[in-house]
Amino acid sequence: MSYIRKPSVRHPNLPKNELGLTIRDYEGSLSTLCAGCGHDSVTAGIVSAFWKLGIEPHKAVKLSGIGCSSKTPTYFLSEAHGFNSVHGRMPSVATGANAARRNLTYIGISGDGDSLSIGLGQFCHAIRRNVNLTYVLENNGVYGLTKGQFSASADVGTINKRGYANEARPIDPVMLALTLGATFVARCFSGDKKQLVPILEAALRHKGFALIDVISPCVTFNDHKGSTKSFMYTRQNYHEVTEASFVELQAPLETRQGQGTPTRVRLFDGTTVTLRSTSPDYDPSDRNAVYAHLSTLKDAGEVATGLLYLEANDADMHSMAGSTEVDLVDVPFADLCPGSAALDQLMGEFR
Repeated sequence: MSYIRKPSVRHPNLPKNELGLTIRDYEGSLSTLCAGCGHDSVTAGIVSAFWKLGIEPHKAVKLSGIGCSSKTPTYFLSEAHGFNSVHGRMPSVATGANAARRNLTYIGISGDGDSLSIGLGQFCHAIRRNVNLTYVLENNGVYGLTKGQFSASADVGTINKRGYANEARPIDPVMLALTLGATFVARCFSGDKKQLVPILEAALRHKGFALIDVISPCVTFNDHKGSTKSFMYTRQNYHEVTEASFVELQAPLETRQGQGTPTRVRLFDGTTVTLRSTSPDYDPSDRNAVYAHLSTLKDAGEVATGLLYLEANDADMHSMAGSTEVDLVDVPFADLCPGSAALDQLMGEFR
């Protein structure tokens, strides 16, 4: 993975958190993504959330799979533990790491291609096991790293660069997570930092699996007809997707949503997507009501954002499995390997 180190020079008067660290201490390498990519806005939000919470960088674990989204852990928390897994396998790596070191803070970065296609089974089982993991799914509806093929979140009728229409129904990660019993479900827009950062903070403090589906527009492959996940919800004109040898520099999309009111965001190609943040009287504790609310907004052509579902929960993967309260590395060897007599006794229970 290519990376460029950031210069070590920093302003002497930068504010510090409770640990005495500045926000620069939570950054990583310079981004090599396209200028204006929504993923960089998500990275900035993650840096801000970790800094505000005062989490020690070396007590955090960042994991990813393959794709543009999975490059982003390089750009934050340079002092954290990290693992870039193979395509779609990040959830199982996160599960194993969390099983061994439960007292660290885990954040997984993935994309719609990484999570909803080859990694779908891994994604589902991490939810049902309620792994203590903040799962950020940067959703743009395309395989940006391999030149814009449609992912599993692409809408029916979308036209690809060869002129073929997508006939497969899209997978909605929020609806899927609700169906599988996720205890924390949220959706954000990468350009709304005011909404994104507090939700990241809440997810990092949540015990169990916390999904944040982030609509993160792709600055390069931005002309997918009918996509609500990447760049547009409606289209007025058809533009064939082309492989670009030059990407014009763009400023990241930014907006600020009002609670309960629709917000129209003009995307890079001139089309718009309508976002509606949750209202003050919204009840995120009723799973069935949340599901119905999301369906109603989808039928109205709007994308719901905010903290969508939250369940007071103490039964994460460790409590369900009855695992040790301490990290495996701190368990005495005699307890880990009690000897052949204990093994014979255990095997006798299965006879």
